This record gives sequence, structure tokens and C-alpha cells, in this order.
Amino acid sequence: MLRTLVFAVDLGGFSRAAARVGRTQSAVSLQMRRLEQLAGERLFEKAGRSFAVTAAGERMLGYARRLLALNDEAYTAVRDTELVLPVRLGLVADFAETWLPPILASFVRSYPAARLEAHVDRGLGVLNALDQGRLDLALVFGIERPTSNRIAELAMTWIAGRDFTWRRGGSLPLVVFEPPCAFRAAAIAALDRAGVSWHVAFTSQSLGGIWAAVEAGLGVTVRTPHGLPRRLRPLGAAAKLPPLPSIALALHRAAFPASPLVDQLRTALEQGIASRLKAARPSAKRRPPR
Repeated sequence: MLRTLVFAVDLGGFSRAAARVGRTQSAVSLQMRRLEQLAGERLFEKAGRSFAVTAAGERMLGYARRLLALNDEAYTAVRDTELVLPVRLGLVADFAETWLPPILASFVRSYPAARLEAHVDRGLGVLNALDQGRLDLALVFGIERPTSNRIAELAMTWIAGRDFTWRRGGSLPLVVFEPPCAFRAAAIAALDRAGVSWHVAFTSQSLGGIWAAVEAGLGVTVRTPHGLPRRLRPLGAAAKLPPLPSIALALHRAAFPASPLVDQLRTALEQGIASRLKAARPSAKRRPPR
């Protein structure tokens, strides 16, 4: 009951708490009424369509967090259960086939009994799953919150197939995600500012579909150069396309308290991505000795 109370407050509703603890919403409501009976005080009060925590509920919540932390610490010390807790990561597809597999493989080797679950989707889909309590961590582009940590600032670039050609003055064919998409918006804004004519030649809901269309020569797209398939190429200054802004890569954590294993994965992701970015930077040319 105390754990359900914490989830209900941290996730902002009984329905989200129900999904987190694997019960129906009516069962969670019964649990909270039972907890109020045991406490002899009202813990919740209606606030529009949601609820607010009463003063008694705030006091109960503080004790609940302390009791749960002590309970989990004792259980972990005896059973080493932090190694078998599920760790659920959501991420955008850009890194699912390139950077992330070695990082996640190293994490699983360090914690062989861990149950790692990865969910690949577009950024908003990943964040929705995080907000619904179905994920512990989310790695996405361009969206930052108080509960997120900016890992890197990555350059956007124009990307085309090996044989793609475009005559300046004609309409530039774009291969993009359906909106909302930060990369799509940045591409269109840059072209409009530069007075370059454009049209959407292909849209997709998956990054694999974007790469396939670009490889087929249907148009150009905008992404970061990291994780770019070898069959595609960034367009340099010779293409005479307008410059693009950078985009943040942020790691979001769930609102509810994280297990020690989630914190370990968060650290592994931050360090692993930083290491990859450092290795990807071109090395500075050595100055000849005087």
C-alpha cells in the first residue's frame, strides 16, 4: 500500500500507479481507501479531475518513502535483488544499431542477472512511455526537462545517397518524418530562410524507412552524422545548402525513485556516449617542430 501511494503521487494518478504495480485502477483505489482507514485520516482530496494530497497524506508520504527505502535496502542486502530488477530503457533509433549495443552489452556483462529491456521508438513515443511508468530511462533528441540530463550537443547535417544530385534553383526533395519532428522543422526553417524551394518527397514513421528512401535517391534528409549508415553521406559545403543548428541529446529519468541498477545504467550510458563522441572527433593536426 505504501509503494502504491508513492507511485500514485509521483506518477500523478491512480491509473498510472496501477500500471506500474500491475493492478487494476479499482484495486489501487481500494488500497488507498484501506490505507486511509488504517491511518484514520483522509490522505487525498479531489482537485478537479485529479486529486491532491492532504497534510496528513504529505506526512504519510514522507514516512512511506523512508520505510520503502529501508525495506528495499534490507531485501537487497539479503537477496541481492537489485541485480534481478528490470531496467527499462527507451531510445531513438539513431543509436539502436550503432552506439548503444556495445554499451548495453558491457552493462549486461557487469550485471549478468539484470533483466534489461530496450524500447526503440520516435522521441515523443519514448517520452510518453516514460511518463506512463513503462520506462525507467529515455534517450531522445531535442526535448529537455527538469528530470533530464543533456549528454551532448550534436550538429545536424544534410544527408543524401551516394549518387544523389540536385541542381540549385530547383525544388529540393526532402525525406522526413511526419510532424512533429525537430529535424524536419529545422530543415524547413533553414531552407525558408535561405529562399531555397523544397517539397516533401517521402515521409516515414521509422528511421529505417528514411534511410531506405534516401539511399534510393528520393531526396535528402536531416539528421546527425552519428550512426549514419555507410551507404549514405553527409553533404558538404559544395552542395550549397543552408547551415543547420545543433540539437541536444538528453537522457530522461522517470519521476519515481530509481533502483540502484537504473542509476548504474544511467552512468554507463552517459560515460559510454561521451567516450564515443570523443573518439568520433577528428584529431587535431600536430604542429611541426620549430
